[in-house]
Amino acid sequence: MTRTTAENRRTGAREILRRPAVQRGIRAAIAAGLAWQVAVLLPPLLSDFAYYAPLGAVIAVHPTVADSAGAAWRTVLAILLGFGLATLVYEATPGLPRALTIALLVALAFGLEQWRALGEHAGWVSFAAVLMLTVGAEDPAAYVLRYAGLTLLGAAVGVLVTTVLFPPLQLTQAVEQIARTRELLARHLEQTALRLDRDRVPSPVEERRWMAALGIELDRMRRAEALVERARRANPRARRWQEAAARVRLESRALDRVAVLIDDLTMLVAELRPHRRQGDRADAGTAALMGDALVALAGVVRNPYHSGNPGTADPRSRQIDAAVRAVDRLVDRLGTLAGDRSLLPVSAVVVGVQRGLLALEAYEPD
Repeated sequence: MTRTTAENRRTGAREILRRPAVQRGIRAAIAAGLAWQVAVLLPPLLSDFAYYAPLGAVIAVHPTVADSAGAAWRTVLAILLGFGLATLVYEATPGLPRALTIALLVALAFGLEQWRALGEHAGWVSFAAVLMLTVGAEDPAAYVLRYAGLTLLGAAVGVLVTTVLFPPLQLTQAVEQIARTRELLARHLEQTALRLDRDRVPSPVEERRWMAALGIELDRMRRAEALVERARRANPRARRWQEAAARVRLESRALDRVAVLIDDLTMLVAELRPHRRQGDRADAGTAALMGDALVALAGVVRNPYHSGNPGTADPRSRQIDAAVRAVDRLVDRLGTLAGDRSLLPVSAVVVGVQRGLLALEAYEPD
């Protein structure tokens, strides 16, 4: 095996380990094993039921430290509420058939599950309640100690492992999602420019269909950004990666604003077809100018950073200059459109491209 091949394999392994799902799986496996090992060292009253501890560990391993801690206390609280409710119902209905007791218990448990503080872990209330009534009702105190106590122990191990073992910041997932959204926006701008050149502007229906697809990617990007923000809480690595996390936030929100602007200007182009000045006759000059502006904006979207190398041409600076020149040419064209129906949509393209450049920190108005 050559040195290059070995380095490629190591690089590939590092890339795999950066994947959030892989990291979470490793943390869950280690936490479950540690929780079991700790539980079997306890007195027999607890060690005989050591399998509850790995359950708590897996429950508590989440994508972020804050989510892990939140899952731990919410799950244990839900379990305790279910156990308490089951004990009360069991004591209050001694002569009721077991089927009716369970039905009453589940109905009351579902009521408790509406408590918002429990969040997505509310389902543990009814699960724990039925478990207590059917398995632990004869000795509720011992069952609470075993089940809830060992689950809490495992959850604590899960939170500890999440905090210590490469505590996640979710940066890889967010950066990749931002890149996908960036490419989708740039490609749409380029396709719109190409259609203008070929006089095949998409219809409003086609434009809305594209925005629906973009909306899915934007939602994913927003969720990824929010996950990075949550991951910074109680995370010992947060300060080290503060700059990267801040960049994710800024880029995500900038692309969000640009997407809204692109939606407005491309919808106007689709509805009013400003490159057509008289009836169905296409004005090639206006179409070319608008296309140049959209292509240049796409280039700025696709190049978020300056190269930082003074010895080579900077693609971002080149695209910014091209966009500014294209906007200036469109502004000059506006002077020839007085009273023309193309005046409003062409003005919208000018303003949209300018505001897009501002959102991308690529333009300073005079």
